[in-house]
Amino acid sequence: MVRPDQVSLGVLVNAVPRDAVDEAVAVCGVREKRSDAKLPAHVITYLTLALSLFPDDDYEEVATRVTGSLDRWGCWNAAWSAPTASAISQARKRLGRNVFPELFERTCGPVAGPAGPAAPAVALGTARGSFLRRWRLLAIDGFELDLPDSKENAAEFGYAGSGDNRSAFPKARVVALAECGTHAFVAAEVDAYSVGERTLAQRLYPRLRVDELLTADRGFYSWQAWDTAAATGAALLWRAPTQLELPVVRVLPDGTYLTALIAPSVRGARRGRLLAAARAGQDLTDINAVPDAYDQRGLPVIHLARVIEYDVPDRVGNGTGELIVLLTTILDPTGSDGARADELAAAYHQRWEEETANDQLKTHLRGPGRVLRSRLPDLVVQEIWAYLIVHHAISALTAKASAAADLDPDSISFTKALRMIRRTATGTADIPP
Repeated sequence: MVRPDQVSLGVLVNAVPRDAVDEAVAVCGVREKRSDAKLPAHVITYLTLALSLFPDDDYEEVATRVTGSLDRWGCWNAAWSAPTASAISQARKRLGRNVFPELFERTCGPVAGPAGPAAPAVALGTARGSFLRRWRLLAIDGFELDLPDSKENAAEFGYAGSGDNRSAFPKARVVALAECGTHAFVAAEVDAYSVGERTLAQRLYPRLRVDELLTADRGFYSWQAWDTAAATGAALLWRAPTQLELPVVRVLPDGTYLTALIAPSVRGARRGRLLAAARAGQDLTDINAVPDAYDQRGLPVIHLARVIEYDVPDRVGNGTGELIVLLTTILDPTGSDGARADELAAAYHQRWEEETANDQLKTHLRGPGRVLRSRLPDLVVQEIWAYLIVHHAISALTAKASAAADLDPDSISFTKALRMIRRTATGTADIPP
């Protein structure tokens, strides 16, 4: 059972504690100069998060809704009156664009953990769909957000298309890492529409951890992306592009096979020597044994990967009969550091859970087809990160409830949890597991 104080605005204060807000504000150097200011940095931070809970309401209405809750949580002085829209807008401008990404990094970490009666005390989440053996399952994907058509937003974020095919509104692009089991975003990059998904993803790969397994669709594959992500020690499970050449190095007992992924800059005789070395079982990580395996900077130009091929016989639509080809850094089909082909195929299809996370944020939290409210780029960045933080807080709440009852987080409706939080913004209520 989730405690009453975890619902209403408490879901944000629990997930984003005052200490974390103060630390983020201090790091970004935007602390207010007057101690008696009605809208100090921590207050406007919580108000901005609340704006993401109520996208249909204007500034003053949201402030009126939540200041009572903020007072109970020690984040508001009951002697103050609700601030005006102008005051909130000016306070948001003073806060700048850096506080919210800093706050996300401090508060929006992994959620999934052991399931069972002790889960609320020791960890959030549930094991169902969250892990493959020792690895936490993550997915990477991107989405776009429409922004108000101001000249400032147009200059910084740009439009999709051009001429007669130009989008009606400027657009921001977001690429994020999400936990497959809980839908919680754990890392993200935000930029202009012209900055492609692969570029933003490249910024995220170095944040991977050795206990994580990243799933990705074929659109994310490139030699540089694979090389960067693999260097972190995280496990990878990506769908291979149809045009990617995958020479057979060795067929494994379970019918999967090892292949060699070689940097595109390596061609001709050197490429042939590398394939021969791989097929001969030479240690490609030993620069003395296989000097061709490294470039002039001492960086690898070849990686072994395991290939899993299968189709989905009962699949409908355009994908019927399509061969699915997966690449993974998990080379062993057995053992403590291995995984069977069927396990990997099932894990890859968990990556669609990030599509659910994107839909939760864009359709249910923000609202279908809705344009963000911020007309200035700094405030746009604030607003996007506020949505990511609020989504994480709700995902953590539902994951905690599911873990207590040993259920899949999908069994608890994100929409119902969001509605309850909105209804109880000035009060409290239970949410059943």
